[in-house]
Amino acid sequence: VLDHGVPFRLNSRVRRIVAPNPGVMTGAGTNTYLLGDEQVAVLDPGPAIESHIEAILETAGDKIRWVVCTHTHTDHSPAWKAIAEATGAEAIGASAPDNMFQDETFTPARELAHDDVLATPEFTLRAVHTPGHVANHFCFFLEEERMLFAGDHIMNGSTVVIVPPSGDMKAYIESLQLLLRYNLHLIAPGHGEVMEDSRGVVEWLVNHRLQREAKVIKGLQTVGRTDLDRLVKVVYDDVDPGLHEMAKLSMTAHLIKLHHENRALQHPDDDSWELIEI
Repeated sequence: VLDHGVPFRLNSRVRRIVAPNPGVMTGAGTNTYLLGDEQVAVLDPGPAIESHIEAILETAGDKIRWVVCTHTHTDHSPAWKAIAEATGAEAIGASAPDNMFQDETFTPARELAHDDVLATPEFTLRAVHTPGHVANHFCFFLEEERMLFAGDHIMNGSTVVIVPPSGDMKAYIESLQLLLRYNLHLIAPGHGEVMEDSRGVVEWLVNHRLQREAKVIKGLQTVGRTDLDRLVKVVYDDVDPGLHEMAKLSMTAHLIKLHHENRALQHPDDDSWELIEI
């Protein structure tokens, strides 16, 4: 039911509109969620595509009070400005870090902090700071539905790329583990369908990242001191080679984590890496 521009009701409090920006990194497109009926929060307004903005405004129009962004990648936040200008909605989120792929137009009226709450007569939305994918990433927990809006922290159908320096693998794994403290029932990702068995999904992702880290360590043990181009072929031998350039970003995040833990060393003269044998 991921039809572009068509409002789809997920439950009594939430509607979804999928942006027409399908691709390798976005799946069917970015999910924009509309929370509430009388006072509406637009969560992840998506890219500044005119037809998508029109679909949001036609669906909720003068009911829109807030525009909430999980993070400021250019497929998630840029439509905020047109929606805010059209409706007077308050923009809520975290300002963009100095990093790649950022929407530098995003200037929130309300700068988020962990555990901030947006409470209305219809819903209670709690901010959960989940750095990892990028430093300014937040998930949002809709308490009445036990539904987590996961942005790019968790995606349906693929794993998330961690982009250093703002992206941080240690922070990502810890942020996943943080979610296990919440009474989750459903995960509404930034891309793809809603996921059930939330705890199982999160636990699988933590284990998957730790297994990939083990492959990084084994790869360094196997090939010795090496560059990223050679190492990625070993560590991501189960991934289409056409995706290896993106995979190198996440692999670098793993290496940085190992470096901070004094388990791997980067040589500044040629940017090669090797394992520190203990």
